[in-house]
Amino acid sequence: MPSLTIFRFRLQNLDLSCSEECLDKGYRSNSRDIIAIAMAQYDLTSKIAPQLDRHLVFPLLEFLQEKQLYPDDQILKSKIELLSKTNMVDYAMDIHKSLYRTEDVPQEMTDRRVEVVARLKSLEEMAAPLIGFLQNPSLVQELRSDKQYNLQMLNDRYQIGPDQIEALYQYAKFQFECGNYSGAADYLYQYRALCTNSDRNLSALWGKLAAEILMQNWDVALEELNRLKEIIDSKNYASPLNQLQNRTWLMHWSLFIFFNHENGRNGIIDLFFQERYLNAIQTNGHHLLRYVATAVIVNKRRRNMLKELIKVIQQEQYAYKDPITEFMECLYVNYDFEGAQKKLIECEEVILNDPFLGKQVQDGNFVTVPLRDEFMENARLFIFETYCRIHQCIDIRMLADKLNMSYEEAERWIVNLVKNAKLDAKIDSTSGTVVMGTNHTSVYEQIIESTKQLSMRTYVLANNVASAAVPTAQASSMR
Repeated sequence: MPSLTIFRFRLQNLDLSCSEECLDKGYRSNSRDIIAIAMAQYDLTSKIAPQLDRHLVFPLLEFLQEKQLYPDDQILKSKIELLSKTNMVDYAMDIHKSLYRTEDVPQEMTDRRVEVVARLKSLEEMAAPLIGFLQNPSLVQELRSDKQYNLQMLNDRYQIGPDQIEALYQYAKFQFECGNYSGAADYLYQYRALCTNSDRNLSALWGKLAAEILMQNWDVALEELNRLKEIIDSKNYASPLNQLQNRTWLMHWSLFIFFNHENGRNGIIDLFFQERYLNAIQTNGHHLLRYVATAVIVNKRRRNMLKELIKVIQQEQYAYKDPITEFMECLYVNYDFEGAQKKLIECEEVILNDPFLGKQVQDGNFVTVPLRDEFMENARLFIFETYCRIHQCIDIRMLADKLNMSYEEAERWIVNLVKNAKLDAKIDSTSGTVVMGTNHTSVYEQIIESTKQLSMRTYVLANNVASAAVPTAQASSMR
């Protein structure tokens, strides 16, 4: 396993399944809890967490705790398990007190806190000469882009050698484990400017990316993500499996960025549909199809990716499916509008209970989930467009049922759609129907027309072959 694992972990022994335990705790009592149990089966935390740094799992657990998909004590125990391998001892103590409703904490936590404070002071002293240099603007001006020159200059003029540079790395890592992500990001950036070891440099970049994500510096995080991608794609790994695993990690970490950055929905499509990364999804991360499918659905400018998306969903349907991928399959593969309607209802719940898709935004006195709203709007548009390709006269009441809307809402929605999209259609309010214009061609008509064209091309081709055969036959007879 490469050295970058110092900033990573495997989430183990955290039971995030919620079935019998939830029921045993009385979760049968109300509809909210029943919905929570149903939605827990679509929760991807147990699949995503092993691909993340343990610090990146905390936001996921916070979201799950807020949504109450699992018993609160189970989430708190999971947090304590995560914290046990970090230096965030005070935070672990607070959670322990909350979980067990006591002011007392285990002695090992107290001992661990003393150990962390002592180690922090030790590392600070070891890295002090280099940190002092880096915090002095006039001295930093002496550094150049040539790393070898910098190392020689630091050693000759300031007696700062490899030991102090290594101490800076260890100090940055320790700060990260303490939850001081800002300090860790700064020290890791400075360390990378001096480090000549490619593996250690890569490890520091993973740590810098994690710190920027946790501080929600999305622009900087995107830059680090792209920098990391370039290294992963160009690096010669000892085994192709190592490169595959690094790409899998990168895609999972990117979810934080792509669903928060203003251009993230384009970014995730651009990255995930690259052949090497698509292969990684189909090998190591089938569940990532949820996120790329959502990005394609809400991104009107990337409709050109629908065909490729449907192809991948069909290929991987036996390895992974959820309401979002099933909605696409119902609509574009089976033309099952009833099934698509049912899946659309489930899609809304999946989005609301997904930590990456269900981000809430305060809008005055209201709390909205923008991606949910965009998804539902575009999904309904997909249903309408697909239905219109098959039918020329559409009953609004029936369409309202398929779109999960009231008749009045459906009529207003269709009016706005026809007006904004400039569709060749008219609404007959008397009969309650939408009539597609004369330029509209149904799927059946398209098939018939295509068959006619195919027959014509076959006829022409046969004539050409026959015409070419006659001179040949005449020439043979003359010989």
